[in-house]
Amino acid sequence: MTIKGKAYIVGAYEHPTRKAPDKTVPQLHYECARGALADAGLTFDDVDGYFSAGDAPGMGGVSMVDYMNLKVRHVDSTETGGSSYLIHVAHAAEAIAAGRCSVALITLAGRPRSEGHSGAAPRVFAPNVPDAPFEAPYGLVTINSYAMCAARHMHEFGTTAEQLAWVKVAASHHAQYNEHAMLRDVVTVEDVVGSPLIADPLHRLDCCVVSDGGGALVVVKPEIARSLKRPLVKVIGAGEHIKAQDGGAIDLTYSAGVRSGKAAFDEAGVSHADIKYVSIYDSFTITVVMQLEDLGFCEKGKGGAFVADGNLISGVGKLPFNTDGGGLCNNHPMNRGGITKVIEAVRQLRGEAHPKVQVPNCDIALAHGTGGLLGHRHAGATLIMERE
Repeated sequence: MTIKGKAYIVGAYEHPTRKAPDKTVPQLHYECARGALADAGLTFDDVDGYFSAGDAPGMGGVSMVDYMNLKVRHVDSTETGGSSYLIHVAHAAEAIAAGRCSVALITLAGRPRSEGHSGAAPRVFAPNVPDAPFEAPYGLVTINSYAMCAARHMHEFGTTAEQLAWVKVAASHHAQYNEHAMLRDVVTVEDVVGSPLIADPLHRLDCCVVSDGGGALVVVKPEIARSLKRPLVKVIGAGEHIKAQDGGAIDLTYSAGVRSGKAAFDEAGVSHADIKYVSIYDSFTITVVMQLEDLGFCEKGKGGAFVADGNLISGVGKLPFNTDGGGLCNNHPMNRGGITKVIEAVRQLRGEAHPKVQVPNCDIALAHGTGGLLGHRHAGATLIMERE
């Protein structure tokens, strides 16, 4: 069964806060849900499917369904970190196609900034996690994991720090037009490579922001979508994959996007040349470079050259990306930025992005998320959407 054209994204909402010391996590989930439903022209009473991941507090879906007083007949708590919410869109489309629900609500929310979380502290392993005895003693740190990928990419392909910096430069050019972005100042390549080295070869400006907030999406069956007064954005392709440790045969130069991207393109039946805009998970600059390669927008090893010289800047380059400023400049709620990638892609397809960054005639867009650590085990999820 294909999900192509079987479901539409009719509601999208990004919480405007970037620091919420006065709000609870359930409250942020509720406010995001309310915003997305209002955007769609629907109410909580219309929702009959709810999708959440590990950021949902308590018993996840059970707790949030009760908190929001939803009456659902289908739930999904798939947890793959930051890629969960792209998978949720695909799973919602599958559930709708199978008749399990008609109006699916997806929410993300968290308060890592208020709670003092960062990628510079050793990760905490639960004692029952299978890899804990082998990895916890070495004090794995998020940024070090990505730095290993960057170092290997540089070694294998000659990628430079200046090339990586162009990803941040492009994000900053877009963020200047986003009133909610945490970092709105336009930066240069020199600014990025001149910022403090955090984990060789990644500098501070190669890293994403840490923010509170969240977002929500509403996915519905075609009949409902056509009854609403919203632009029609349909899901035409999706893919998901998990890249693990492979018994120790680890290649740090590629991500799960190699397979999730191919699956999405195969289902959508479109080419890379058809894609007008991309939302690429940007936890770090190296994340974007590797995923653009793995998704097939350039050859493996050529990502550094591909992103250089403003190629990702809307109105300047050939492939506009993350026109809200992305995780590098706008926000990275709950350290899980996948849902914001779908939200900005929906804005672009609707023609609702900021006029300074809106891509002309944007009819097909791609969103890609990563969950876990790129230099470790992680999941990749790819969505391709079309304006009808």
